[in-house]
Amino acid sequence: MDIMNVLIPVGIFAGLGILFGVALAIASRVFAVESDPRVEQVLECLPGANCGGCGYSGCAALAQAIVKGEATPNACNSCSAEGCRRIGEIMGIEVEISVPLHAHVMCSGNCNTAKYKYSYEGAQDCIAAEKLGGGNKACPNGCIGLGTCVAACKYDAIHVVDGLAVVDDAKCIGCGACANLCPKHLISMIPVSSKYCVECRSVENGAITRKQCDVGCISCKICEKNCPVGAVTVTDFVATIDQKKCIGCGKCADKCPRKIIKKAD
Repeated sequence: MDIMNVLIPVGIFAGLGILFGVALAIASRVFAVESDPRVEQVLECLPGANCGGCGYSGCAALAQAIVKGEATPNACNSCSAEGCRRIGEIMGIEVEISVPLHAHVMCSGNCNTAKYKYSYEGAQDCIAAEKLGGGNKACPNGCIGLGTCVAACKYDAIHVVDGLAVVDDAKCIGCGACANLCPKHLISMIPVSSKYCVECRSVENGAITRKQCDVGCISCKICEKNCPVGAVTVTDFVATIDQKKCIGCGKCADKCPRKIIKKAD
């Protein structure tokens, strides 16, 4: 066998390999996308849970959005005050430290107290069930209780108990992932310092609410009348508490005939 018949093809392939390698090296420099070093710095300040509570796919996406100016430095509810402060320093802006929040389910209608329209047999997902006439509970604003919020929580801080979502305050870090996915918008992010909450979002009048749930707010205004500081108001047939005014005396909870005003902690 002529040795040249072997060396020539080998030389050609080796030359092509070198040529393509050089071309790729040049292309990588010419078309390189420069990354902002602040993205990594901001990412180090975030909790790294990738919970999606901020509305972005994860902490890396949020870090990029903050650097681009598309999100505020305190957009992550679960980021510590020190973390937010450091992000502000990286971005060269002053950051308003957010009040610590936690999730709270504004509904009391469990399977023993809520009335049902039909028996649901389908995907165990609140969003899917909500498309069938708003869910199987008679109250149009009642917790569907199929656990979409549970699946969203990365901290095992929310569970469905007797057909009603319940938050474990000891585990909740206030990321807001559960609140973002609730199709009924029943999960509110409230200040950790909150003292009392009205666990109902019914907007029907009292007569209708009585037919839908044994514990729904009937807009009797007894709580409003007994609040010494005007922190409780009844609007659109449901009571709400202004946490900035509430002094935590508990008179509204004591007087509520439906017992749906409860301690927030």
